[in-house]
Amino acid sequence: MRFGSEVIPTGVSLRKSTKLRDPIMEMLNHHCGVTRDARGVVHVAICNAGSLNILGSPVTDAVREGLQQLSSDRGIRVVVLRGQSEKSMIGGADIKEMAKLDQRSAEAFISRLRDLCEAVRTFPAPVIARMPGWCLGGGLEVAAACDFRIAAHDAHFGMPEVRVGIPSVIHAALLPRLIGWARARWLVMTAENIDAPTALAWGLVDKVALAGELDAEVEHLVNALLACGPEALRSQKALLRQWEELPLTESVNLSIKVFGESFLTDEPTRLMQAFVNRKR
Repeated sequence: MRFGSEVIPTGVSLRKSTKLRDPIMEMLNHHCGVTRDARGVVHVAICNAGSLNILGSPVTDAVREGLQQLSSDRGIRVVVLRGQSEKSMIGGADIKEMAKLDQRSAEAFISRLRDLCEAVRTFPAPVIARMPGWCLGGGLEVAAACDFRIAAHDAHFGMPEVRVGIPSVIHAALLPRLIGWARARWLVMTAENIDAPTALAWGLVDKVALAGELDAEVEHLVNALLACGPEALRSQKALLRQWEELPLTESVNLSIKVFGESFLTDEPTRLMQAFVNRKR
């Protein structure tokens, strides 16, 4: 298991450590840094949380606050969620903090993590999890709340909670929807880790990048999303989230209204006409 709570010094300019496309990072707070480009692509980095980007309560709250701050910016087309360190996106929750919890503080701790996962899951624009190295426990729950998961070739994944006396909860509930009940049961009840090829075969991740190609694979997905209508993508993400919870008939009928509302903007007419003109 890879848990920890090492903290590295803060810094406003993180050019060498983050290796982002835009070398200038804006710190929204002590643990949440962002870079933006002219296309509307925002990289959100979990900062100053140790070499494995561990989620203690201050980090969890800060990243959630950063995402909530960004959520009202309609100029954002795509979010890439990443760690400051290349050892992981999120290595897990802070076991040193959890070892000191009682029932009341444990519920407060896990509620914070739930709220972070929901900030990711309900973010209006598509969110891509960039996943090098280790992604365990609470980190995998955050990743499951993302819309897409791109893993490095040597990434590893697991839900080790039962080995330290606690169940996997909150957004671990997304795992059966992603990989089926049998595989979800295997992860949360055996606490065994799986490698990137297994995660891909199970459907836990969408792509596994070749060695040294993680950013290129993320960029390929970014470009695919940028080729779509931004308002249509926002509507599609919201529909998918509702489809997870609604019965089939309600899902079908709800979609009719959302389809009609898409024509309140000029996006369908403009993009359809461009498609027609390209075919001439």
